[in-house]
Formats: sequence, C-alpha cells, structure tokens
Amino acid sequence: MGPKLADSVDGLRAAGNQSFRNGQFAEATVLYSRALRTLQAQGCSNPEEESILFSNRAACHLKDGNCKDCIEDCTSALALIPFSMKPLLRRASAYEALEKYPLAYVDYKTVLQIDDSVASALEGINRMTRALVDSLGPEWRLKLPSIPLVPVTAQKRWDSLPLEYHKESAKSKFREATSAKSRVSSSGDVERARVLKEEGNELVKKGNHKKAIEKYSESLSFSDVESATYSNRALCHLALKQYKEAVRDCTEALKLDGKNVKAFYRRAQAYKALKDYQSSFEDVSSLLQLEPRNGPAQKLQQEVNQSLN
Repeated sequence: MGPKLADSVDGLRAAGNQSFRNGQFAEATVLYSRALRTLQAQGCSNPEEESILFSNRAACHLKDGNCKDCIEDCTSALALIPFSMKPLLRRASAYEALEKYPLAYVDYKTVLQIDDSVASALEGINRMTRALVDSLGPEWRLKLPSIPLVPVTAQKRWDSLPLEYHKESAKSKFREATSAKSRVSSSGDVERARVLKEEGNELVKKGNHKKAIEKYSESLSFSDVESATYSNRALCHLALKQYKEAVRDCTEALKLDGKNVKAFYRRAQAYKALKDYQSSFEDVSSLLQLEPRNGPAQKLQQEVNQSLN
C-alpha cells in the first residue's frame, strides 16, 4: 500500500491550493509546510516541486501581510529555480509593501526581462520609479542594486522546458546571470520605448498630460537614454503645475544631452514658478548661448530679470 493521498506531497499541495482558493490562507500555509516537510523527508531532489511549494506558501504569507516570511520563501523558491516569474512578482510585492523600493524595482525589472508584457510588473516599475525619484532624487538609478542579467534561455516560460533541463541548467544559468554585467537595453526594448514615447506625444497633442506622463514613464522603463522623453514628460509636469517633477526631468534630460534647448527652457519655467529666479535666469542664459535668437527665451529672460531686481 502506498501512502494515503492526503499525506502525499501532491495531495497536500492540492489541499493547500483548495484552501488558498477559499481564502483560508493560514490553513493553506500549514498544508504547504507539511508538503515541504514530506518532500524533504523523502530525500530525493525535486527542485521544481520544492520551488513551487515555497512560492505557494509565499503567496499565503503575502495575503496575510506577512511580508518578511513571503520574501524568505520567494528567495528559497528562486534559489531552486532561478528566474521563476511568480516568486519574483510576489517578492516584489512584499518589498514594495515594506517600502524597500530599490529591491522591488530590481525584481519587477527582472520579470520584464523574462516577459516584457507582464502588466503587474509594468505597473510596478512605474510605481517604483515614482517612489524612487521621490525618495532618492534624480540620481536614483545610481543608487540601485545591480539588476541580474536574465539569460536568453530563461526569457520564456520555464514550464515548457523538459525536467532534466532545469536541474543542470538552472544552476549554470544562474551563475551566468549573476556574473554578467547589468543588461544593456535590447533593440526590442528601444523600439518599445520609441513607440510608447510616440503615444505620449499624441496624448500631449490632445491635451491629456496625465495619461502622457504614464506613457513617457513606461517608455523610460524600457530605455532611459532618450533625452527628449524626459523633457517631454517635463512639459506635462509643467502643464499640471508639478514644478519640482519638471525640474527633475529636465535635469535628467540635460545629463543625457547638455544641448537640449527645451529642457533648459522648461526647467527655467519651472524654477520661475518655484520662485527660484536665480536658477531660472541661469538656465535661460545657458539656452540663449545655444540659441541667441530664441524669442520665447528672450521674453522669459526679461520676466525673470524683473523678478530678480
């Protein structure tokens, strides 16, 4: 006689899934824990099964607001099968709930390398970008932990791969990934960023600045080397009277392109609105060195000059 189904790993996992669906998260946690103990007692290595159980238990912890245990279980799941989507997303949510925004950003960004269409990760990146700019300022990208490079083989669903592949390849891929340098935007990302920027530009023409900001932010989550995307988003912030955000975006734009006339002009406008007339005057002067005949800039210089005197 084999063991009763209720005490088998499969049986315990199925029961845990049922409890989870019924909203009984504490009960599901107990069942997944029993399944893990049973699996580990069997002594044969089954990284897929073990990883799924850790990931499922993490989901229970997350539902119960127990973020610390959620993170621990997700990390265990990912150590067994690197670049699994669900534990990455669950860990990102837990980090976000604990306001560990840099760590959440890295997990969301990793998910988007595996599959760039995951809506919850795209939304997460946008939330984290806003939070990081607020907490760390315009230099926030320099203060992030490094983002692991996802090997091409992992940039699709893990489930579709044969079982033997995981065990050998998961470890070697993980080594490959952690040693590789932070990933440069792929041509696909750059193209995606360009399309989103164009969508943002169309929304600006329609006067929908709020929606345009979302498009520009999403564009920047794919590729953040385009100066104009920052200065375009700054224009929207100006329209919405979000002057500090406008200053921040113009500063980013000018770091990427020190001759971005629009960025100088928009930052000058934002500084003027913030009554920082000295900074405003300096920006207009820099602009007029680049384009001495720029009419709007000449007019702005006169206005700022009057406020200074």
